[in-house]
Amino acid sequence: MSKIDDMLAELCPNGVEYRTLAEIAEIGTGSSNTQDQVEDGKYPFYVRSPEIKHSNTYEFDETSIVTAGDGEVGKVFHFVKGKYALHQRAYRVHITSDDVLPRYCYWFMVSQFRKYVEKRACSATVKSLRKPMFLDFPVAVPPLDVQHEVVRVLDSFTELETELETELEARKAQYAYYRDQLLSRENLEKIAGNEIYIRPISDIANVYDGTHQTPKYTTTGIKFVSVENITDLYASDKRISEDAFNKQYNNPPCKGDVLMTRIGSIGKCAVVETDEKLAYYVSLCLIKPNFNAILPRYLKYVLESSDGRRELRRYTILTAVPIKINLGDVGKVRIPVPPLFVQQRVVDILDHFDALTSSLSDGLPAEIEARHRQYEYYRDRLLVFPKKA
Repeated sequence: MSKIDDMLAELCPNGVEYRTLAEIAEIGTGSSNTQDQVEDGKYPFYVRSPEIKHSNTYEFDETSIVTAGDGEVGKVFHFVKGKYALHQRAYRVHITSDDVLPRYCYWFMVSQFRKYVEKRACSATVKSLRKPMFLDFPVAVPPLDVQHEVVRVLDSFTELETELETELEARKAQYAYYRDQLLSRENLEKIAGNEIYIRPISDIANVYDGTHQTPKYTTTGIKFVSVENITDLYASDKRISEDAFNKQYNNPPCKGDVLMTRIGSIGKCAVVETDEKLAYYVSLCLIKPNFNAILPRYLKYVLESSDGRRELRRYTILTAVPIKINLGDVGKVRIPVPPLFVQQRVVDILDHFDALTSSLSDGLPAEIEARHRQYEYYRDRLLVFPKKA
């Protein structure tokens, strides 16, 4: 901070000039739609969410700042270099002024644009943006040397955060590799010999789906879960009435059942750990295992393995938006079923390894969050400049 303060005192002692975005940039939207997405497309396709899609065609070849026109307004920003496609409700800001660094303007918008939009709209909730809101956005334009230093500092914070996130992903990948090796058919056959069978889920479990209608939520009652709650079923803050639950769920989840995502993100599982009543949405399917044939945690692990995901993908409707697997096809998915004592051995090993990996990784998300807060604090301090009189 002191270096930038010293530079400002020397280079612009009377304050920093502010210009509107219209004066320093070309602003516009794309013309692509969601259906232009191609899974293995050649070019990045920027839409209205943080996730970057792909397309086989591009509209622009440039350095730009891309942000959402609705949905995640003021929260999603991409710094883009090269060829890309752009959704018709996403905006591009292409810097045309020689005395403004595109990367500097990116950081300035990340820090200040949402505050500006909320103040202009007189609301903390802004659902959509129009071009005039971009055109009038005031950007501080200090000397290029100051801009370079701001970019250097903020990029270094980002690099530190990325290093921690990469380490966390490496831990997760290590666990996934070990799980996949343990659950491979070759390894299971070594343990179980000829006593391993490849069976469809319908042979060893009953499969149900949740309500197809968005329910009327209540402040008290039965917890309601969907795809977003799969990593922690009991953390859901949505509830439905006891009466609605009794009418809609003839086969409610019970302790030992498995809930699996089947729309959008397919194959993530959670074992129901208690007898607490749970209501669930159609995006999840409920698998009620025959405990004499398969253990719930073994079923979870095998479905989440690479072989399990590959088998699920055979029945996934890739042309659906979002992608999905029909309820009737879940029962067709074939998985290796060794004797229960082998399943228990696998579960014990993976539970232990999962606990060890989680323990090692627990500190990383906390450190990432701390670094992120630190970075936001310095970013916002760096990008507030005294206005030139």
